[in-house]
Amino acid sequence: MALISIQNLSVEFSAKPLFNDINYVINPRDRIALVGKNGAGKSTMLKIIAGLQQPTSGNVAVPADTTIGYLPQQMKVADDTSLLAEVRKAFSHLHELEHRLEKMNTELATRTDYDSPEYHRLIDSVTQLTDRLAMEQTENCEAEMERTLLGLGFMRSDFDRPTSEFSGGWRMRVELAKLLLQHPDVLLLDEPTNHLDIESIQWLEQFLKQKAKAVVLVSHDRAFIDNVTNRTIEISCGKIYDYAVNYSKFVELRKERIEQQTRAYLNQQKEIADTEAFIERFRYKATKAVQVQSRMKQLAKIERIEIDEVDTSHLNLRFPPAPRSGDYPIIADGVGKAYGDHQVFDGATFTISRGEKVAFVGKNGEGKSTLVKCIMGEIPFTGSLKIGHNVQIGYFAQNQAQLLDESITVFDTIDRVATGDIRLKIRDILGAFMFGGEASDKKVKVLSGGEKTRLAMIRLLLQPVNLLILDEPTNHLDMKTKDILKQAIKDFNGTVIVVSHDREFLDGLVEKVYEFGGGKVRECLGGIYEFLEKKKIESLHELELSKSPGGDNIRQQKPDAGSAAVKMAASDKQDTTKPEEPSEPAKPKLTYAEQKEREKMLRKAARKVEQAEADIAAIEADIADIEARISAGDTQGDIFNDHQKRTRDLENAMSIWELASQELDELKSRFDD
Repeated sequence: MALISIQNLSVEFSAKPLFNDINYVINPRDRIALVGKNGAGKSTMLKIIAGLQQPTSGNVAVPADTTIGYLPQQMKVADDTSLLAEVRKAFSHLHELEHRLEKMNTELATRTDYDSPEYHRLIDSVTQLTDRLAMEQTENCEAEMERTLLGLGFMRSDFDRPTSEFSGGWRMRVELAKLLLQHPDVLLLDEPTNHLDIESIQWLEQFLKQKAKAVVLVSHDRAFIDNVTNRTIEISCGKIYDYAVNYSKFVELRKERIEQQTRAYLNQQKEIADTEAFIERFRYKATKAVQVQSRMKQLAKIERIEIDEVDTSHLNLRFPPAPRSGDYPIIADGVGKAYGDHQVFDGATFTISRGEKVAFVGKNGEGKSTLVKCIMGEIPFTGSLKIGHNVQIGYFAQNQAQLLDESITVFDTIDRVATGDIRLKIRDILGAFMFGGEASDKKVKVLSGGEKTRLAMIRLLLQPVNLLILDEPTNHLDMKTKDILKQAIKDFNGTVIVVSHDREFLDGLVEKVYEFGGGKVRECLGGIYEFLEKKKIESLHELELSKSPGGDNIRQQKPDAGSAAVKMAASDKQDTTKPEEPSEPAKPKLTYAEQKEREKMLRKAARKVEQAEADIAAIEADIADIEARISAGDTQGDIFNDHQKRTRDLENAMSIWELASQELDELKSRFDD
């Protein structure tokens, strides 16, 4: 049975149709990704399902006992209580259910029409409500609140803090926590990952897959919707296309659909052109009058094929060539930052080389943006932070789009910061960023979040720089624009620091990851997925050590080189009656399950090394083949670019091999101890 049924839904804005006669249902356990280009109506669809907006025609059928939870992109949140007290409001519906059950029981006690259908329906309702209350009340609400808040990145020390102390992004997490704890039958989520870090996003993925009932979400985080959804609904040209697959598979099927439509469209256009040519040729010949009339009727009956809208506007994004900087744009030595008694991080020591592309990742509040501000010289810090020779920084702040003056136009926004000859090219630049024609005269206040981010990005391109620092640059950007930005950063020949929680965006873009957490900044060679894989292994190691019986005692009892027993043994070398050296306690015998888990971990680590070696061999073979072709005089196409790309691939593959080998050695060393 469907939870929600959308029937003949049509929506118009200023006489312009947004949806036209749409029909579909939302079933239990559906995980639906709602996709479409900016302005297609995704957020409007969620508002209509949530009952916050009325369609022009049609309706949304929701059974009386179906509950809906809705998280918008922006909302006003309460600031009059503590975090825990605010989240505890999620369980207020239990009191409402108890009140409803009490009323029903009172009605049952006063009625005497025991054989009537209404009486039996009332009994069924009481039974269902009793079962629901019994199920929800058996769960430990306090424990569930704690799990949810910790999963979304809060600390236990945050629980008693007033919500007014949290930033807007953290308060959105409060609302998300309340929503998840209510366990609605249908969850409607509009860009839920915009204010989450990678670990919180992964926790939310698991929650939605394992505990949520039905989910409809709008998100530009490709990895997130791929991991969560099992159905994709595309809004295009006022219609919908419903696919029972995740987003990646949908992209393939959509491409096939557009190709089929294009072929059919071209064939039909040829048929129409031939028919019109026949009519025009023989229109005034009496002997062909019958055929002409027949062709005209045939032409009138043709149902014209439409190709679903493909966003043909192209964002021409290319960063200016980077002026050459010193070999090491950033050298940090023991950098630390504290606010009062709160030490955000300390002892950060690292070097970023010219041309490197690195990511800053970690939970929100661990210091990623704070370190960026230290690099920019916006805040004081301890330690040494050297900016290299001739380093020119281009900085995109997390709140850059919100800093725009909303009272002026798009053109004026750029005109006020442009200098020199660049002012003559403002219209061309705006056109390259899809602000051509009338769009350049729009007021900033009417722009969408993605448009504001694009406008803020233009300001970054007005001057050539050689160190790009991008703090959450993908928030509010659609998938196509994110792909274009990612390629532009990959092509940029300067140094790049990206602060982001978007795994798909970082994948293949960065070759080094700096993790912020626990007051420290740790360097990890390799891409984002190598980093996440290593994090999982480290977590498993900690689990194994914590489970080892007497593990801590063994480490404490093992004598070190400076112990009294060892010193005494060394001093008594010449005694014939040499004192016995203290013996180490016997290692606890591993259980069969523990031994199998160790073997599994070693096999997995060894396979990663073998795969890395195979990748290196394949890339080296490609490079040798390209070099042989160049030596033979083959310089056609992009052969030199191919050589450069495969050389970079080899460097990355070597880093991955080094990381995999290090992990294997660490495992062997740990298990041999």
